[in-house]
Amino acid sequence: MRKLINAPADVVSDALRGLAAAHPELRVDPENGTVVRADAPRGGKVALVSGGGSGHEPLHAGFVGHGMLDAACCGEVFTSPVPDQIIAATMAVDGGAGVLHLVKNYTGDVMNFQLAAELAEDEDIAVTSVIVDDDVAVEDSTFTAGRRGTGATLFAEKIAGALAEEGAALDAVAAVAREVNERSRSFGVALSPCTVPAAGTPTFELGEDEMELGVGIHGEPGRERVKAGTAAEIVDASLSAIDADMPLAGSEVLVLVNGMGGTPLIEQYVAYAAAAEWLDGHGASVVRRLVGPYVTSLEMAGCMISVCRVTPELTRLWDAPVETPGLRWGR
Repeated sequence: MRKLINAPADVVSDALRGLAAAHPELRVDPENGTVVRADAPRGGKVALVSGGGSGHEPLHAGFVGHGMLDAACCGEVFTSPVPDQIIAATMAVDGGAGVLHLVKNYTGDVMNFQLAAELAEDEDIAVTSVIVDDDVAVEDSTFTAGRRGTGATLFAEKIAGALAEEGAALDAVAAVAREVNERSRSFGVALSPCTVPAAGTPTFELGEDEMELGVGIHGEPGRERVKAGTAAEIVDASLSAIDADMPLAGSEVLVLVNGMGGTPLIEQYVAYAAAAEWLDGHGASVVRRLVGPYVTSLEMAGCMISVCRVTPELTRLWDAPVETPGLRWGR
């Protein structure tokens, strides 16, 4: 195992110390694994809190800031944050208008965020939770009951975060997050595995001429293992799976071509070119797009495509100003 780390046990805390040094606009607690907006809590504003296992950067800590999250909780690599982390982050950002928990659908995350929400109620903090479950690859997986939460988490954090920034009430902010989840689907393909530092060995094995269709962001098995294909073939498999579950013809769409952590940007743009051509050929109109490593899986090679069928209001909220370490425009 060759990684740019000091010691496997210190990866998350060391990374958070680096985040703090690079982004003084955030309040980072490396030992307790929380990242909070420097201006939190903001009175009268609904606060957004998300989180999960580390190793998916910039999700979630990299999306803390104006127009997105108010706080993120960082578990150990591929391990859910614990309720103490989540309640600490929730209390740190509560401005009296309630807190929205955005939770990827993984068993540990769902359970721990639920426990934290119950603790928040004891502190008279109104909490609403929205579960993201956009991955169409498999119905149940190693870590979940139901679909996994993946790339649409970014869509929900950005769009709900924009509405919260405008001063909307908790019910409205939660409703738009649910709408984004309902209108979004994702599908990932792995060309290589990743290695969790604490384990020191790859999470799974792939032959030199194989790829995993429908892989999860922790390296969970997908639909099938097949002979490695071209970028156009990978994109066709991904978008065909999405289209079969959520027909795209006639829709205006937001598209994310997401590098999984080990894919060069040049290859991600090759994939986006194929995606744009596929969508145009299948009657979908791409109105917004994003290309880059936004929801990663350590150094896994491959890509995940996420599509949201947007409305004019969702597009407006997507376009609203955002300023975070991992996403910024309009300010």
